[in-house]
Amino acid sequence: MKILVTGADGQLGKSLKKVFDPHPEFDVAYTDVDALDITDRMAVEEFFAADKYDLIINCAAYTAVDKAESDSLTAARINTEAVGNLARVAREKGMRVIHISTDYVFPGDNCRPYVENDEPRPTSIYGRTKLEGEAVLKSFCPDAIVIRTAWLYSEDGNNFVKTMLDKGSNGIDLRVVTDQIGTPTYARDLATAILAIIRHEQWKPGIYHFTNEGVASWYDFAKSIFRIARLKVNVEPVATKDYHTAAKRPMYSVLNKSKIKTTFGISIPYWEDSLADCIQQISDRL
Repeated sequence: MKILVTGADGQLGKSLKKVFDPHPEFDVAYTDVDALDITDRMAVEEFFAADKYDLIINCAAYTAVDKAESDSLTAARINTEAVGNLARVAREKGMRVIHISTDYVFPGDNCRPYVENDEPRPTSIYGRTKLEGEAVLKSFCPDAIVIRTAWLYSEDGNNFVKTMLDKGSNGIDLRVVTDQIGTPTYARDLATAILAIIRHEQWKPGIYHFTNEGVASWYDFAKSIFRIARLKVNVEPVATKDYHTAAKRPMYSVLNKSKIKTTFGISIPYWEDSLADCIQQISDRL
């Protein structure tokens, strides 16, 4: 199978490379904006005219949630229009697509984990553009797979874990929101799930939810990071109303993962166990 990963320089793209490397049965190419600007429809068409792939895994996204509120055109270009560019060429060339989406498509007013057919009602530009990306993909490629995830982190790139470790190592006192509830997701575990989906005996299109197991607030997440890393840091819990951001965050965005687990036979690690693995990876690099 010949696979193209877009957004390959991001957390998930780098994690996919680590997961795919031991599997020579997959011929995987990795691209980012320097090699393929997926917002450029002509460039996308020329790229795929020169080479044939069986599957596109689209990890590319505009994820600056607050900045998107004042830069909606760029967010839409990457999160929506670029998905349409890939979807058109996928339909023309008979390629399958796995596309990564987000918990931000939901408003966060649930009192139970969101299932895939719950009504999406995003409250931010980021969430809206990601939902529109899902829709444009479905319109061209109804047999695509969409995976919604949340609170992604890894040993690579910029993320909450690395930010907390950096601030904690420098003895900075912190204020962290305690009333936004979700589940941290280690990019390695999501990449492993994507591999399982590809290796499954049948292609099962549709929308799926994937995060690690368990539930946490951002405050819980921060406290666990410092406990595992053995850093003594003063962390003050604060309410969302006392911590202003440009974009409105979902207050509760826990995702129900029953569908992806039963469909593909996937076992998902508990979030604190994966967090410990990630922190060990970061420590090994020092």
